Amino acid sequence: MQAVQSPIIPIVAGLIRQNPGTISLGQGVVSYPPPDTAFEQISQFFAQPENHKYQAVTGIPLLKEAIAHKLVSFNHITLDSDRAIVVTAGSNMAFNNVVLGITNPGDEIILPTPYYFNHEMAIAMASCKAVLVPTDANYQLDLDAISGAITPKTRAIVTISPNNPTGAVYPQSSLEQVNQICRDNQIYHISDEAYEYFTYDGVKHFSPGSIPDSSRHTISLYSLSKAYGFASWRIGYMVIPQHLVDPINKIQDTILICPPVISQYAALGALQTGISYCQEKLTEIAIARQIVLAQLKSLGDICTIPQADGAFYFLLKVNTSIPDLELVEKLIKDYRVAVLPGNTFGVRNGCYLRVAYGALSPTTAREGIERLVKGLTILLSVAPNC
Repeated sequence: MQAVQSPIIPIVAGLIRQNPGTISLGQGVVSYPPPDTAFEQISQFFAQPENHKYQAVTGIPLLKEAIAHKLVSFNHITLDSDRAIVVTAGSNMAFNNVVLGITNPGDEIILPTPYYFNHEMAIAMASCKAVLVPTDANYQLDLDAISGAITPKTRAIVTISPNNPTGAVYPQSSLEQVNQICRDNQIYHISDEAYEYFTYDGVKHFSPGSIPDSSRHTISLYSLSKAYGFASWRIGYMVIPQHLVDPINKIQDTILICPPVISQYAALGALQTGISYCQEKLTEIAIARQIVLAQLKSLGDICTIPQADGAFYFLLKVNTSIPDLELVEKLIKDYRVAVLPGNTFGVRNGCYLRVAYGALSPTTAREGIERLVKGLTILLSVAPNC
């Protein structure tokens, strides 16, 4: 455990608490609550006394039926005897379960960088190795680099689209090629789709699980945390090959026994409302995104802003020799604005900052990004550039 990196969000949260009035452009959450239908379903939980006892390890049937309907209608994933749905306590748990279920100590999992830090941490906790593969200047997949990183110890390739921390959305053609690479090498394609509804400017999300004949090597991860304001309710789910049900069942029964049933009822209500709930909220997030993007462009030569058509992040490359965590601390203490350092996402060849705007109203977005622009402009005008 000493070799596993410490999660950065609690560290930055501590700095925010020490500096009251700080606007956070750090943690990736939304500002809105779950839909009313989520709360209405909780009464159905209390109506059944048996619900206070342990329930099915992989999720209650009612919720799995609602998930199946959503997977078919939105993700175009065919559910047959080769696939199974497993409800988890968030998609972080789903990823951790998968890593434990498909690896032996010393095995390798390929992560395109920048990576989501909890993925890298889960791999290390399983005594496996994260093999880091760079992406291009716009954080798009380098398929040749991915193919070249495969060894006899490789067990999976991970993709996150829309991406955390970059906001990049991978085109269908790239995801299809990754999936084919996995098929050809008899390894798994782990597709993290937590931000599936968060795309902009006409860009579409694609689920690799919808590729024909992909069921035996494709693992798809989903979350209610973002789209339905469910962060603390801890409900996610995954679609796995049927042959992984037994190991995943062992892992989940040991760690969790069953996902919290009251949260599963709330999740059922949220899914009954459907994607329209998120789409209504997405309008305001898109406005905040445009405000943030317009202000960031005023930084000119100070930083590079790669294209980001999804999630609610921008990952800035800042032209400075100041270490990114040091820059984060200065921005919080001197300018009352918080962002996350890029090194926690595996980018260490320079100074990078992740800017999150999902939790911001247009007014707060404007104030927060103005503080960030002011802070970077002043701090970098007196600091040496790379």
